Amino acid sequence: MSEYKMPQGIVISGTGLWTPPDTITNEELVTALNTFAEKYNRENAAAIEAGELEAKPFSSAEFIEKASGIKSRYVVSKEGILDPERMRPYLPERADDELCLQAEMGLKAAKLALEKANKKPEDIDAVIVGASYLQRSYPAIAIEIQGALGIDGFAFDMEVACSSATFSLQRAVDAISSGSAKAVLVINPELASPQVDYTDRDSHFIFGDVAVASVVERKDLCNADTAWEILGTKAKTVFSNNIRSNFSYTARAADVDPYGDGKLFRQNGRKVFKEVCPMAAEHLENQVQELGMTPAAIDRWWLHQANINMNNLIAKKLMGDGATIERAPIVLDRFANTACAGSVIAFNLHSDDLPVGSKGVICSFGAGYSIGSLALEKVAV
Repeated sequence: MSEYKMPQGIVISGTGLWTPPDTITNEELVTALNTFAEKYNRENAAAIEAGELEAKPFSSAEFIEKASGIKSRYVVSKEGILDPERMRPYLPERADDELCLQAEMGLKAAKLALEKANKKPEDIDAVIVGASYLQRSYPAIAIEIQGALGIDGFAFDMEVACSSATFSLQRAVDAISSGSAKAVLVINPELASPQVDYTDRDSHFIFGDVAVASVVERKDLCNADTAWEILGTKAKTVFSNNIRSNFSYTARAADVDPYGDGKLFRQNGRKVFKEVCPMAAEHLENQVQELGMTPAAIDRWWLHQANINMNNLIAKKLMGDGATIERAPIVLDRFANTACAGSVIAFNLHSDDLPVGSKGVICSFGAGYSIGSLALEKVAV
């Protein structure tokens, strides 16, 4: 395979971050789960004693923080999640002529990104929505947001699980490189809470809701004072069943419960940790070396925000004793795992302080397995 040469003159000129008004602490989640578990175990005591059912284990805030580093998360609907009789968010269905919830989230982040980049909707040629879950199959959420903004161009949705943000940013780079667009609005509205089984001790705490957006454009058209020039992109996928969601419209044809066991998010956490950490570290080291640099030359790593133990191990592999929270910032303590949005949240919150000439890498990884990354340099425009 011939070596790919990254086209020059493409920048990320602005990002936007929108968070829901509601937050849930670990303590609140634990209270709801333990109340549910106590009731479940009491009502099914005979079947549990007979070995026909397994008792629901109890959780604790200490267990959650030690296992993940998560302390709280943002969600779009709090009350239903904390109701032991419901244990899932309540999201009332909207009429077809109303903006859907995921589009509404994405639209709010998109407006913030456009403002940061000093761009108007008429400056944008394409909209890409990348998310781990999409609220519907069609029409595309991206086209709905395009319509709400009044953008004249094209739009589409894409899904690569927790790598959807970096993969969608790379598709924006591809569109600009090919000449099919001059400026692309990339939106990652992660409506993650509906996929969570809040009755499962091992996963009830993992995800939060959020939306991020980025403006990717030709450098010569950039109106911002500074921007992040994209030095290179890199993507890799390797099939694995260790992170999986089997929720599907085909459940109707299989005569099974679409929300039954194994249909929502599940993972083999130990295998994911063991296999993904070295894979991500090698991917990132190879990318910076292909660009003629070493990991030591990277001023900041905006890593996927799934688990603090994974981040710490990857940072250690890349930076050795130089690994610090300043060089690899953590945001999952406040936001939890926001699926594909985490690394862009870290970039949004921890990039303005760096001077012109600084270099950084945005990286996300997840189900697939999939890994996507972009190497950047801050430039004056």
